[in-house]
Amino acid sequence: MENRLLGRSGIKVSPMGIGSWAIGGQFYMDGKIDGYGKTDDETSIKAIQTALDLGINLIDTSDAYGIGHSETVIGKAIEGKRNQVVLATKFGYMGNEATRTLNGYNLDPGYIERACEASMRRLKTDTIDLYQLHVWEIGLSEMETVLDTLERMTEKGKIRTYGWSTDLVNGAKLFSENRNCSAIQHQLNILQDSPEMIQLCEERNLASINRSPLAMGLLSGKFNQDSLLSPDDVRGAGHSWTEAVFKNGRPAPEVLKKLNKVRDILTSNGRTLVQGSLAWIWAKSSVTIPIPGFKTPQQIKENAGAMELGKLTPEQMKEIDQLLN
Repeated sequence: MENRLLGRSGIKVSPMGIGSWAIGGQFYMDGKIDGYGKTDDETSIKAIQTALDLGINLIDTSDAYGIGHSETVIGKAIEGKRNQVVLATKFGYMGNEATRTLNGYNLDPGYIERACEASMRRLKTDTIDLYQLHVWEIGLSEMETVLDTLERMTEKGKIRTYGWSTDLVNGAKLFSENRNCSAIQHQLNILQDSPEMIQLCEERNLASINRSPLAMGLLSGKFNQDSLLSPDDVRGAGHSWTEAVFKNGRPAPEVLKKLNKVRDILTSNGRTLVQGSLAWIWAKSSVTIPIPGFKTPQQIKENAGAMELGKLTPEQMKEIDQLLN
């Protein structure tokens, strides 16, 4: 597959990136685990370097993941390879490194600039390519402050462009009116479509960066109706925002039914379920850029293999629409 553009920025990126939430390790939000279990930093570093070797150049993370630990691991992995990487990170949430806990958010200009400096130190870089607001919903006055700050940071060269991680279409419309906004990161997978946000990104020349493209791992095919995840995993920790896919640690029955309807199409032409799920996202639009999570080099290799197989055909997309609707 050909590279895609990071919206108005004109920065060329691979058709998919890698999402680095899981490699941050365990941390807490609202008193509950917000990570994907134990991680091994050396394995994470090998996985990131495998991604670079296989032509994936977009790395997405946040200062919230592991309270900065994900950024630190990435900084080690890309040392000496910075020119091969498009770095995207996020800001907004405040974290305590000692307790690995997120404690609300702060969008004051001074805090945003300090957070950016801290991210750059951990990532071992002097510029963030894409700096994204991580707080899902904010007020209008807060948005004005954030946008003014991001425009100023762009002018200073601390960041090349910016975006917002949100699923609120009306908020994204307002945010993207500023010229240096280039991306909206939002949820998108075959079980949770987002046609309005994709349309906005197409109309505004924005990159549609797709988090949870594998539905928090459900589209790996590893889970069934008898699966049960522990409270030590974000999917079993009781967060309300996971319930569309995982509720009380179990896959939601309705999404398992949907998956079974389209499984044969996704796994046709020699694809794995993961590769078919990514192929569906690419076929949705020329602006979509999925960022599947990972823990191991093997997962990276499977994900990268989807780029060789390309997107689903219009006929396959039409058949999936008919089955799901």
